[in-house]
Amino acid sequence: MASPRGALMEVLKGQATEGLKLRSNVVRVFVSSTFTDMSSERNALLDKTYPELQAFCQSLGLVFEVVDMRWGLQDAIAVDHMTTELCLQEIEACRKVSVGPSFIALLGNRYGHRPIPRVLPGKQFEVLLSKLPQDQVGLLHQWFRKDNNAVPPVYVLQPITTLLPHYNDLQPERRPLQDDSVISWRYTEARLLQLLRTAAVQAEKDGDITVEQKHQFFKSVAEHEIEEGLRIPDGDESEPSAILFVRELPHLRKKDGPKRLAQYMDVTADGLLDTEAQELLSGLKSRLFAASPGMLNLHSVELCKGAIEPSCKEHAQYLESLCEQLVSQTKARIARRVGAGSSVEAGEVRTNGARGGDASQRKREEDSGWLLQELSHHMALSAGKCSGVFRGREGLLGKICLAMWEHTNTCHTPLVVHGPPGVGKTTLLCKLAQEMRGLLDPRAVVVLRLLGTSAESSDLGRVLQSVCFQICSVFSLSPPTPITAHTSEDLVRFFHGLLAEVSERGDTLLLILDSLDQLSSATQGQNLHWLPKDIPPNVHLVVSTADTGSPVLANLRRTVEVPGNFFEVEPLSCDQGREIMNAYMREAQRSLTPEQCEVVLCSFQLSGNPLHLKLLLDMARRWASYTPVTDLALSSSAQEVMSQLLQTLEERHGKQLVGAALGYIVSARGSLSEAELRDILSLDDNVLAEVYQYWLPPNHSLIRLPPLLWVRLRHDLGELLVEGQANGVTVLDFHHKLLTETVRERYQRSEQQADRHRVLAEYFLGSWSQGRFKAVLLPPLTTTLDADRKVPPQPLWFAEGVANVKKLQELPYHLLHAGLWEELRQEVIGSSEWLYCKTLTCGVASVIEDLTLCTKLMDCPETQLIRETFILLKPTLDFLDGQMDPPLFYTEVLARLHSFAEMYPSLIGRLCCQCHDWLSCCPDPILVPKCTFLQPPGGALKTTLAGFQKGVTALDICPERGILLAGSEDGKVIAWDLNDLEVIQTLVGHTAKVLSVRVIDSGAHCLSLAADGSLRKWSLLSGRQLYCTQEAVSINSLPSTTHIHVSEERALVFTHSGGQVKVWHLNTTELLFQVKDTGVSIILGFLNGMVVSLSDGGLVTFSHPSAEDKTAQIHLEKSSHSLTLTATLTLQRNGRLLIASKEGFLYQVSSTVQGRQSQWTLRQTVTELPVCATFLSASDDERILLAGCERTLVLFHRESDCVQSFLDLHHEDTVLCACVSGDSRVVVSGSEDQTIRVWSMTTGNLLDCFLGMDAPVTTLALYEGTVVSASSSAYYLKLWHLPSPNNPQQRPNCCIPAGCPQVALTKDGDTVYYVRNVGQKEVITWNCHTGSSADTMAVSAEVCCLELAQNKKLLFCGLTTGTVLIYPLAFPKETLCIPPPETLPTVRCMAIGGQEKHMAVAYEDSVCLFEITARDSFPSVEGPSARFSLSLLHSPVSSMALLPDCRLLYGTACGEVTMYDFKSASTATLDGHRSRVNCVTTSNWGTHALVGSEDAVQRLWGLTPLVLDHTMEYKGFLFEGVLCAAFSESDKHVFTGSQDRTIKVWDVASGSLLFVQYVYAPVTKMLTYRNGFVAISQLGYVIKEGFRCPDGVCPEYNPLRNVNAHYRVTSRQKSADSPHSVITEIPEYNPAQFNFMALMLKSKPSHSCQLL
Repeated sequence: MASPRGALMEVLKGQATEGLKLRSNVVRVFVSSTFTDMSSERNALLDKTYPELQAFCQSLGLVFEVVDMRWGLQDAIAVDHMTTELCLQEIEACRKVSVGPSFIALLGNRYGHRPIPRVLPGKQFEVLLSKLPQDQVGLLHQWFRKDNNAVPPVYVLQPITTLLPHYNDLQPERRPLQDDSVISWRYTEARLLQLLRTAAVQAEKDGDITVEQKHQFFKSVAEHEIEEGLRIPDGDESEPSAILFVRELPHLRKKDGPKRLAQYMDVTADGLLDTEAQELLSGLKSRLFAASPGMLNLHSVELCKGAIEPSCKEHAQYLESLCEQLVSQTKARIARRVGAGSSVEAGEVRTNGARGGDASQRKREEDSGWLLQELSHHMALSAGKCSGVFRGREGLLGKICLAMWEHTNTCHTPLVVHGPPGVGKTTLLCKLAQEMRGLLDPRAVVVLRLLGTSAESSDLGRVLQSVCFQICSVFSLSPPTPITAHTSEDLVRFFHGLLAEVSERGDTLLLILDSLDQLSSATQGQNLHWLPKDIPPNVHLVVSTADTGSPVLANLRRTVEVPGNFFEVEPLSCDQGREIMNAYMREAQRSLTPEQCEVVLCSFQLSGNPLHLKLLLDMARRWASYTPVTDLALSSSAQEVMSQLLQTLEERHGKQLVGAALGYIVSARGSLSEAELRDILSLDDNVLAEVYQYWLPPNHSLIRLPPLLWVRLRHDLGELLVEGQANGVTVLDFHHKLLTETVRERYQRSEQQADRHRVLAEYFLGSWSQGRFKAVLLPPLTTTLDADRKVPPQPLWFAEGVANVKKLQELPYHLLHAGLWEELRQEVIGSSEWLYCKTLTCGVASVIEDLTLCTKLMDCPETQLIRETFILLKPTLDFLDGQMDPPLFYTEVLARLHSFAEMYPSLIGRLCCQCHDWLSCCPDPILVPKCTFLQPPGGALKTTLAGFQKGVTALDICPERGILLAGSEDGKVIAWDLNDLEVIQTLVGHTAKVLSVRVIDSGAHCLSLAADGSLRKWSLLSGRQLYCTQEAVSINSLPSTTHIHVSEERALVFTHSGGQVKVWHLNTTELLFQVKDTGVSIILGFLNGMVVSLSDGGLVTFSHPSAEDKTAQIHLEKSSHSLTLTATLTLQRNGRLLIASKEGFLYQVSSTVQGRQSQWTLRQTVTELPVCATFLSASDDERILLAGCERTLVLFHRESDCVQSFLDLHHEDTVLCACVSGDSRVVVSGSEDQTIRVWSMTTGNLLDCFLGMDAPVTTLALYEGTVVSASSSAYYLKLWHLPSPNNPQQRPNCCIPAGCPQVALTKDGDTVYYVRNVGQKEVITWNCHTGSSADTMAVSAEVCCLELAQNKKLLFCGLTTGTVLIYPLAFPKETLCIPPPETLPTVRCMAIGGQEKHMAVAYEDSVCLFEITARDSFPSVEGPSARFSLSLLHSPVSSMALLPDCRLLYGTACGEVTMYDFKSASTATLDGHRSRVNCVTTSNWGTHALVGSEDAVQRLWGLTPLVLDHTMEYKGFLFEGVLCAAFSESDKHVFTGSQDRTIKVWDVASGSLLFVQYVYAPVTKMLTYRNGFVAISQLGYVIKEGFRCPDGVCPEYNPLRNVNAHYRVTSRQKSADSPHSVITEIPEYNPAQFNFMALMLKSKPSHSCQLL
């Protein structure tokens, strides 16, 4: 026997499922009792015990199910005599799946109904007949008929209605006939039993049958059930799964009356006590007492008023004791079973490369369990397919195996199996997997996925994840990282790379993906962009698809270009059908009469479809030999047979029950378990009205679907329903998608569909649980009946950490399709708890899928904003991979949606309030957002496309197919579908940066040119490289000087680079000719078949490459002797050449051919530019020209030979690229300041401004309403929504431009002052409320630093000239000036004292102290009142803080930290840092100072006296330096902003780290604000947050739970008597307590501050 690990590896390798034991999450209990005497006990269990056990199981993540086949029935007799068999099957099913008890028996004083055996072996029945006189066997022959189709033959008891047709006729008008039939059957049944028992007794005496065989004619249903419930399967060593309760009524006697006697004891048909049954009951009890004493619970009770009355005290105590015993014993069994795990269970697969820690270990176990569950599901289905009859496909199977063998050692394309639905493709591939397991290398791995057979296998992302994890696990490879696994493009690339890695290792892999057409269209899986087109050696990929109903086959034919790799599965012949029929019947131990065989084959040969034949044989298997051929009307197609089956089911079980049961299965988003389906059917009033059409339920306050009715329907459905696994629970699904379509057509009309979604929504909402009654109108009643449906509650959380996964998956879908908009908004979209729970449990992609579905079906802008919020959240949450804690989630949502709360109060406002309330009640330290400071939704950004490792250097768009082609500096070329935003192909081959790309042949192919000198042609359909031409251009050419021009009509490719032109044949790669520089001229390009070159002195020459005499020349006007080119552009459509020179001229040269001699005539026009142009571009029709002239984009009209400028668009930084929309109404420009601007070409107005590129914009393109932007400095592309010129965007910007070098902000965060770019000579005032610029203040030189005196409202600007400009904000038109020192040193930094009485200015060579005062209520600055010089060797001051007592604490660029006292002119040197000091901040009360540096070390100093309290070191990502800090109002905490894009909160007293928050950008400025801070990030967002910290922090609290980092705090040893060791009772800091106006009036006039 294989070891557990060995068995697990066999499973992962796809070799076998033996030894695999998946953990079940179901406690499924069968309750056995007699029909009437235990009704009080069953009701007590239903009311008290089952809800408690259900809650207990839910808290453990388990599902609790009860199967009580007696509940809700009128009597115990079924027309078809199937009840006993069905009960025994249910007991076996419970034993297989239950992780606790699976059987509960309630045994009283009744032995119960003793049925006639439904089937008797032929020989045994004939022996029994021989023991009876001939005059008594006629009745047996009448009711038992011999079935010769059984092998061996059997005798079958006929349904009651065969001879008593009115037995089951409940129509009121035929009630007398029905009563007569019931009486007749009771007599007949008694007589049949008497005959059989008499014969059996005699046969046993004669030795013809065994005692056990004889006992079968005396045994009750209850004993059958108890025997099966106590049976322990061979090899099962687990504890018994049964619990038995025996109730004795010691004083019950015959004298108590026949009615009372019949309810609690067995009586004969004539009302007398059945002594035989009582003896059998006594024997059963004796055996139970002897064999199972540990499972028995004995109770003795007396009847009250002839019954068990819950109102009676004694009976209430008995029922309570019964319930308590069952609860305690069941809980104990469950706890023992759940606590003991098998060695080969879900959670035992180990993969390499995962992060450590308990949370990650739990996550890994969950992923492993999911993987094993998925493998088990597909391998079980495959085993079922292979266990059947396989005939008629041997030849096709051999061809596929031969093709695989031929491709073993070569690269090849996938093999495709196709055919119409039901033709047997899945069975063929399952058989292929089975055969190849024996033929391939023993180390080979077979990966099989039957797509569409489960929710996981319908989602492309989950399929690829499971395939990758399986391959990585079995080959011990590193699995995909969380961010890769949740990013579709990265996952596809990982999948492709994984196949290559397996091939390189020499391992063998067979990957079979059946039914590609069953992939969900929502995940774009049917586009096949993800499917590998080139399969490496030793790896085999076989896929299948249906011929019709989806675009998959057409897509496969376009991508798989080898016709021999397609294998069509054709219909079967009649002979093959006969062979299959015979084999099928032999396996089922059945046969058919010749007439029945012909009926089947005649129907089958009309289609030749194996599914059709399978359905026919499933029906024929139930035919008896006496079934008349005239009754067998078989349909000619599979779909018609399914309809016929459904019609038969409706006649047997009721149209409402059949339609609802199957309709709910197809209506569910995922799959439903049997327990869920029974509950849902119990909520369907139409089903209950049909069930209780002629009789009332036994309890009018409790109405449900009787379980036996579903079990009977489930049995008759047979193999049409299949069982799968979902989260450890057995769920139901249809055998074939054709049945799904048939059910939809038959039972899912629009009104029915809406009603079913409404019932499902009510079920998952829990609307009718926990005792809430639902009214129903039953036909026997004239008024509605309010009754409990006893469906389980549906909380969002079953227990802490145990989410209601099924509710999370199903509820949004049903609310949406039921049209319950308000409930959807309240319970799902607008519920922060729901959104958090689903994000944590199902992943953020699942939330986005729900919200996307909502936006498609309902018009709700708030929903769209929430959806975009989660799209923005996705990368962060994917990176955490399930380890997200609630504060992170609520902070992210609130910090993105806060600004929309007032605009949409009913939904987003409520959602923000919920997030704020949660954060405000958080028991741990927390920062609570007060504004939007993370990228909000609703912006112009559409999406971000990633996939490169380096910057994007080339771009092209194919508008016909919507293909975006991009090349990168890393040599990679990627093609995206702009409609689906999916990667089509990733083209790898270049070894240097890509210089140019072109899409050709309407998107079928593309060309790429790279700095490795190669020109490559690729197929965008298959991803194959069609050819590679080396030395097409000079190696290491620059993108700006390299171009591709393609003439598709002439099949020519022109490459121009490095002073040479080469012309190639587009299809053959033949080099037709080339032209190189002559040394005195440079080649400009290729135009109209002529090579264009430029010589010294501005001479432009057009020459034919193959005819030297065909030349034309023209001298450029106004050109100097040495003309310097800055940009060129060829207009191929209009035959024009544009040349821009450094001298500021734009030349247009046109060429025409005249006369029969083909003489070339050249003409030119010259246009003067404001400055030289760095780039040129044109509109698609070449009528609009664009020239980038430093910070101006100049637009020209080009008509004939005239070029005339008509619009100048001014920018704040150098323009790098621009493009024009197809209708020539909009122009888009990209600039060095990382900004994309959209302009109206008619008015010149700025329509919109896109921020967030985070890199200089070097390339732009337009596709319909989308702007594509790229940068040679960024590894990604961004797509933006293009605004209409008639509807410019009015939304305010919520941030200032990113990357501003100098920023100051007010302490309330309402106003920001910033300098846009380095070297810019203006300060801009930004109003954060309006999101716009409020004012601009011009300065005389470059601004080096900005500081703001908050209370005196003075803005200080330090300039490179040494001047300090002072702007009194209360006097907008006035400006003050501190003149520079004589040496005109640059101002390095400035610091304003805590009470704003003084300020310090650090120059390159000195530091000066100034007094801030006022004169006649007008602000002024006096001084310098003190000054100290810096030596030449002194490192520049980088940051400083001025204390109220005129002490200056400063740090330098080399890490020195010094305290200088201006009053005493003394200096104290403090502990230095290893790198630049970025931050020096003092506390509000002057007691502490924080010094932070680029080395991620920060020191907290006590200032009175001057001592080092704490050294805090933090190590996280690559960028760690501290940039800014601010103390809280009470000085108890200090906030720091760091280069690692986090804000940290530290405790001042202990130096401990309290909280870390990731804000996506470094925070560059920070100020104290109320109970928190206000700050600004490098992206330009203003951050306002409050800080909450409980009095006592939990010892288990870890501030780094969401951060991969560590920190260390070193504190000084404080003496007990130190007056400064502990800060206590610091008064509230209030700057308003200082009388600043009084201080100003007392100040002396300053002679150093001048009014400008």
